[in-house]
Amino acid sequence: MPTTTAASYWLMKSEPDEVSIDDALAAPDATVAWTGVRNFQARNFMRDGMKVGDGVLFYHSSCPQPGIAGIARVASGVKPDPTQFDARSPYYDAKSKPDDPRWLLLDVQALRKTRLLALPELRDRPELAELVALRKGNRLSITPVEPAHWKVIEKMLG
Repeated sequence: MPTTTAASYWLMKSEPDEVSIDDALAAPDATVAWTGVRNFQARNFMRDGMKVGDGVLFYHSSCPQPGIAGIARVASGVKPDPTQFDARSPYYDAKSKPDDPRWLLLDVQALRKTRLLALPELRDRPELAELVALRKGNRLSITPVEPAHWKVIEKMLG
């Protein structure tokens, strides 16, 4: 008898001037390649933990109003991030080789834009105190979200 795994959930940060929830929704099939991840732990989450169909909280960061701006899903498995090989890209990595890439991407499909669930509102909820993205000093662009936290956030979004 095959075993079933529980759904996994993630919070993925994007600077809206690079890729916003609106940009993702306007893309073909509402799907964007999640390029530019240059942190090994975030890369490892993509490589080892994320799977097609996982839920994604699309988070706008490094902007005047950071917060959750939409709901998305993982739409592909991992593949090499081509920006690591492009010397004109801000994500270029001279140490990465096409036959041994260091950096990966996956595709993310935007499902819907939500009201902005801003950082202070997230921090005000005691049941979200252990949300990885809210931990002091956390700066990862991709973090896991516990199913209980996902449910609280869904409820907050209505």
